[in-house]
Amino acid sequence: MKQSQLLAPTLREAPAEAEISSHKLLLRSGMIRQTASGVYSFLPLGRRVLLKIERIIREEMDRIGAQETLLPSLQPLELWDESGRSDDYGPELMRLQDRHERPFALGPTHEEVITSLVRDNVQSYRQLPVTLYQISTKYRDERRPRFGVLRGREFTMKDAYSFSSTYEDLDTTYTAMGEAYSRIFTRLGLRFKQVEADAGTIGGSGETHEYMALADIGEDTIVFCSHCDYAANLEKAGYGMAPSRDISMALDTAQEQHRTTAKVKVHTPGMKTIREITQFLKIEAQDVVKTLLYVADGRPIAVLIRGDHEVNEIKLQKVLGAQTLELMPEEMSRELNLPVGYLGPYDLSMTVIADHAVTKMTTSVTGAGEQDYHYVRSIPGLDFTWDEVHDVRNAADGDTCPSCGAALSFERGIEVGHIFKLGTKYSDAMGASVLDQQGQPQVMIMGCYGIGVSRLVGAVAEQYAEDGMMHWPCAIAPYHVHIIPVSSKDAVQMKLAEEMETALSKLGLEILVDDRNERPGVKFKDADLFGIPLRIIVGREAADGRVECKLYTETKPEGILASSCSLAEIMDLVKQHVIPYL
Repeated sequence: MKQSQLLAPTLREAPAEAEISSHKLLLRSGMIRQTASGVYSFLPLGRRVLLKIERIIREEMDRIGAQETLLPSLQPLELWDESGRSDDYGPELMRLQDRHERPFALGPTHEEVITSLVRDNVQSYRQLPVTLYQISTKYRDERRPRFGVLRGREFTMKDAYSFSSTYEDLDTTYTAMGEAYSRIFTRLGLRFKQVEADAGTIGGSGETHEYMALADIGEDTIVFCSHCDYAANLEKAGYGMAPSRDISMALDTAQEQHRTTAKVKVHTPGMKTIREITQFLKIEAQDVVKTLLYVADGRPIAVLIRGDHEVNEIKLQKVLGAQTLELMPEEMSRELNLPVGYLGPYDLSMTVIADHAVTKMTTSVTGAGEQDYHYVRSIPGLDFTWDEVHDVRNAADGDTCPSCGAALSFERGIEVGHIFKLGTKYSDAMGASVLDQQGQPQVMIMGCYGIGVSRLVGAVAEQYAEDGMMHWPCAIAPYHVHIIPVSSKDAVQMKLAEEMETALSKLGLEILVDDRNERPGVKFKDADLFGIPLRIIVGREAADGRVECKLYTETKPEGILASSCSLAEIMDLVKQHVIPYL
């Protein structure tokens, strides 16, 4: 490919809305352009990366016997009514009507469509198990699209669905799919972890795992053990707990005269936050019991949690069996005469749920239920009690692995894949059954498996961006080799560039030749943005058949630099460091 014919409008500076490295580089390199908030066009270089990711996904899906389909993005809303998700999915579901005022949705996912399709076309257990997949455009009306292609309103996704007559078959498919996902992300050159996860709006009561690309800008937190294989999303993570401590000797000397076995009310004017109260009383956050108010399906709930912990609202919602859960609005708190910032676990006319860690505390500081006052040396289980005890918090520093007892570690990650055991959630609701060996109707057992294809472009770019430069992994780079004659007017340089293009093309490599009449500095800056693994610079030694080359691969992230190479030496370099990763 001649670069003079390539549509790749590079930018010297990133637009102001680009916050993270991958978004900046994808825009600056001319791989994507924003059409609307959360909606992007992929230009030729970006499209080549996207297609290579799709190719790898297809190869691994086909390898495990999944069959490719293409399902409609325009979905009759009545299918969502059948599954019961029309209201549950919320405002992210893009709804519209046709000219006959029939309601439709732009598909954010395809559980309903695929269940309807299989229900109408598979009648016997002999036709199962079957796994169908597609790579298509999805739509979600994100409240806050951000980070370029990492969180958009229109995106490309691979979604697969399995249908089985036995749970053993589902287990087999689930395992095979998980192994395929690991191969896909490994081939893409990603650093990733498979973690236990929550099923979210997809649902199902069975096993579910996420695949997280490690990145500091990730919106999810991964909890993992470095001594065993345990790993989970923060929403799902279990833990062992460090012992709590008695805080009697940690109280401020100003309260020395109040050291008794009874709780003591202390004047704490304007001290509403954990930071303010701990600094005032000279204690630690773990010595405080926070009383948080929620509204679950319209019902007020109080949650007691240690001051250094955070409520895990997904765990809490499951404990309560609630469809909706939100923090109680301040207006409602005032109506119930509950002082925000000073609320304590005393005389509450609502269900009180305590986290396990609170029940293990020997003494604590709590709100007194009165403006500008707290209680110190309040004893959980004696001075205040609760109705129920549950695990309703996130794992935190100091917690230990639930599998082996070693210390837990925390990293940020970008969700790039998710697999679910759905069971019969959708097939029950939509009447998807087959005849079993006895000729009786049997509800099909389902799994679903998703990969964010366009999101992977951003995730890989985030891991491989460095100092304003990009280094794409060989398997998905837009081109494998970038040949840059220093002067396109130099006939000797152009002849050698053509010879190298011809020779390397015979090895199956894709070549981009910068034949533009531009200054060398412009060419090199664009090459830094394109991130093509092997860069060949044809310059002053062209008459001797020698060039400068730079090679960046997954195994050589620091780069291999050679100031004077022959074509034969470059061929050896390619065979050793490029071709094995294609």
